[in-house]
Parts: sequence; C-alpha cells; structure tokens
Amino acid sequence: MTGTKQALRAACGFEAVLMPHRSLSRRGFKLLMAALAVGLSAVGFAFWSLGAWPVAGFCGLEVLLVWGAFELNYRSARRFERIVLDDDALTVERIGLGGEVMRWRFEPGWVRVVVVRPEEQDSRLLLTSHGRTIAVGSFLSRRERIELADSLRFAIERWRTAPAAP
Repeated sequence: MTGTKQALRAACGFEAVLMPHRSLSRRGFKLLMAALAVGLSAVGFAFWSLGAWPVAGFCGLEVLLVWGAFELNYRSARRFERIVLDDDALTVERIGLGGEVMRWRFEPGWVRVVVVRPEEQDSRLLLTSHGRTIAVGSFLSRRERIELADSLRFAIERWRTAPAAP
C-alpha cells in the first residue's frame, strides 16, 4: 500500500473505548455508606437498648456486606475494551480485571459487523472475518451496541472506499 493511500485511510480511523457504566460516583458511594452506617447504627442501638443485642451485630454485618458488594462492582469497572481502526488493521483489545490484555486483529476489508437480535436487550455485537468471531461491548446497553455497530460500519466503509493513491 502506498504512503498516500495509508495517509488517506489513517484519516478514516476510528477509536472507541468501551467501559462498563457506573451510575454512582465514589463520592456518592461514600455518602450512601455514611448514611447507611448512621441509620443502621441507630437501629442497632435501639435494639441493643431493648436487650436484643444480636440485632446490632447483624446491622454491622449488613453495612459490611453492602460495602463489599459495591467494592466488587467498582472493581469490575476496571475492565474495558478498545476498538481501533487504523491504516492497516481493525484491532480489538480487551483488558481484564487484573490488567491482562487479549488482542485480536482483523483486516478491515473483510470484517463484518453484525448485531444478533438487535431488538432484544440481550443482543450481541459481533465482529467476524475469515471464520473468526468475537463479541464486543457485552456490558453495553442494547441502544449503545447498535450505535457502536453503526459507527463502526460507517468507519469501515470509509476505510474501504478511501481513494487509491495516484
């Protein structure tokens, strides 16, 4: 491929970083946990004063369980996917919880973008080429998967139709 064609295709590039959505910020989490701790402490103290002291222990356990569940949720947010279309390849990188990286490379001229069951919430976005298929954006909403598929199809079509070098 000539340098001019490469430059034209590079101008057609695409990059998307896909991350799981978290609706509660860390600040919101701290406020929620403080409110929960204060409320359950009051409930626990009330039962303690009535002689039902085991209830206070369960109130403390409840705060710990809610905190642990949120921490696991925030930990899972460290995973993400990156989709990059550059001058010679469509690359998908999946970064896991522990930082491990899985990478797939596709020839953009041959890759197909397919949304399986687009009308259903559990639809899947697949990239397929030469017998290889990977699912991307599994943590996205149905609407987000469809928008990503449309954007990716558009970028690939621009890449395919980039003018040839003179």
